[in-house]
Amino acid sequence: MSNKNNKNGTANKKGFFATLGSWFSRMFFGASKTLAEDDRFVVEKLESPSKLAVKSFFRRKLAVGALILLVGLFIFVFIGPIFYPMDVNYTDANLANLPPCYSMLDVPSELEDNIKSISGFSDFTVGVSNDNTLYIWGNTYDPLSEVEYSDFPAEIKEGNVLYASAGLDHIIAITTEGKIVGWGKNYQCQFGYKANEADPYLQMPAEFIEGTIDTSKVEQLVCGYQCTALVYDGKLYVWGNPSGMLNMQDLAAYSAKEDSKAVKKVAISNYYAIALLEDGSVVTGGTTFTFNRQSAYSNMAENKKISNLQSHLRQKKVIDITATKNCFAVLCDDGELLVQGASQFGENEIPVLKNGEKFVSVLGGTNHLVGLSDKNIAYAWGHNDGKQTEVHGESAAKIYVGSKQTYLANEEDDLTYSTGFKGYLMGTDKSGRDIFGRIIYGGRMTMTVGAVAVIVSTIIAIIVGCISGYFGGWIDMLLMRVTEIFSSIPFLPFAMMLSYVIQKNPIDETTRIIIIMIMLGLLSWTGLARMIRAQVLAEREKEFVIAAQSMGVKENRIAFKHILPNVISVILVSVTLDFAGCLLTESSLSYLGFGVQQPNPTWGNMLNGANNSIVIQNYWWQWVFPAIFLSLATISINIIGDALRDILDPKSSQEK
Repeated sequence: MSNKNNKNGTANKKGFFATLGSWFSRMFFGASKTLAEDDRFVVEKLESPSKLAVKSFFRRKLAVGALILLVGLFIFVFIGPIFYPMDVNYTDANLANLPPCYSMLDVPSELEDNIKSISGFSDFTVGVSNDNTLYIWGNTYDPLSEVEYSDFPAEIKEGNVLYASAGLDHIIAITTEGKIVGWGKNYQCQFGYKANEADPYLQMPAEFIEGTIDTSKVEQLVCGYQCTALVYDGKLYVWGNPSGMLNMQDLAAYSAKEDSKAVKKVAISNYYAIALLEDGSVVTGGTTFTFNRQSAYSNMAENKKISNLQSHLRQKKVIDITATKNCFAVLCDDGELLVQGASQFGENEIPVLKNGEKFVSVLGGTNHLVGLSDKNIAYAWGHNDGKQTEVHGESAAKIYVGSKQTYLANEEDDLTYSTGFKGYLMGTDKSGRDIFGRIIYGGRMTMTVGAVAVIVSTIIAIIVGCISGYFGGWIDMLLMRVTEIFSSIPFLPFAMMLSYVIQKNPIDETTRIIIIMIMLGLLSWTGLARMIRAQVLAEREKEFVIAAQSMGVKENRIAFKHILPNVISVILVSVTLDFAGCLLTESSLSYLGFGVQQPNPTWGNMLNGANNSIVIQNYWWQWVFPAIFLSLATISINIIGDALRDILDPKSSQEK
């Protein structure tokens, strides 16, 4: 029997055998085998609700952007510490309140092939060229005092600086005319003269202030923590704040004695100074600070620990001295190098030279030491947070150091190698801690606390909501009253009180953080529990529940295996939004001082550390960057949650 076609040319009637074959094919091989092309296309377009939801989500550009941002933040805070390791307990008062700066290693090109001297104590470094020109690099601006260190005084001109040294907050230079010039901060007599005669600071001699000096008699100029030392014609002159050099008065008194021996060199740490005499002995002033009964470490393998440094030095001739922030290094003429002090960063782990080498000079940065051997090989050890000690085996005729930098030069005074700390991408806080590193570690802590709190609250809400909504009756009554009790607790004040109690008890920091996470979860489940209960109440009246009950399925299985998956969209949306809420709550607690405590960072306690008018007005980077990251995290989570709510809402048909 032939097919009859309608006017559109499509078959509308089949023969008996064709129809029978079609039925057979649909019975054993599937109905789609016999559908027309248009009908088959319709079948292929049928998709599961989850796939439709995913497609609907990815059609929202704002939500996709928020998701990418959130994933990026998670990668940044959880993977970042692998590539950016940081000691959260490390502080450096010399680098406190440093603005974003990444030029602390950048020697000016005009100085690179003409180096006479380089000096650095904190976040800026000065150098003098062989043609007597002064250069400065690093962070040269103090936002609090509005001092710009690169604004040289009128006495400083191109080609007229013989010596220059940088301290914590001041610079001292000696011109070719013999004038001692200071600039930067002078509120504690750093320049050598008092702002007020009643100030308890030590001045340099009046003849230095009023006149000039013979530059041929200058042997050394060095600045430290609010103090300056000048070795001039075998005499040591010190001035500035006695609190920055606790034995300042003792050294000044020693140098003023008529029978005092000629001084060759001085080394200044953060708190003390020592002087090397021409006869190879070392003096400290004798009262405030002395080497008597102080131990030191030696690079001599057979005598690693020296129990009495002063007694040991009486048998030696010292040829060089230097200081780090908390240590002194003394080099003897036989090549023995001794390090005394609080060597918390491995300053006492002196390399033992082989092949007959011995040290001939040594220099110190903030927490690292660099030595030069008689074979013109440089060695460095100590703190290596900026790779400042990575000069082992490098050839050099001269060595220079900054605060966290190491520079090597050849015999022609050309810079051949430089390594060390370039600066802080986002500045430092009041303790000299890296803001960028603390944002990474703080974000990991903030997000971990938020995630654990959400997991705890979600588990409680699901259990309470499902049981209450499914069983109803007195169980529902009891659980809802418990929920109302928890919801009536003023969340933030209660959390603050509980955190305060935790702080006052002898609990280690890790345990306290875990308690805070659980506490946040225990106090934030009530809203989600009510929503789940309402959804379960609606779902339990449907036919599939009655069918499951008639089949003898256990009640708990019906509640958690059959009904719960049907309300998962509500849970998913609520969890997403609650995560942002927990981030803000943790940050609020930390901001108020009741959350995770310093030195462990979170975005909240970083903002708490910037909670005063001076920081807000002058050190903007300490609060702007943590606030930006916290805002980005919470806003992106809220955008994602809003998008999911619109997509998964069964009453919204616009996206489906």
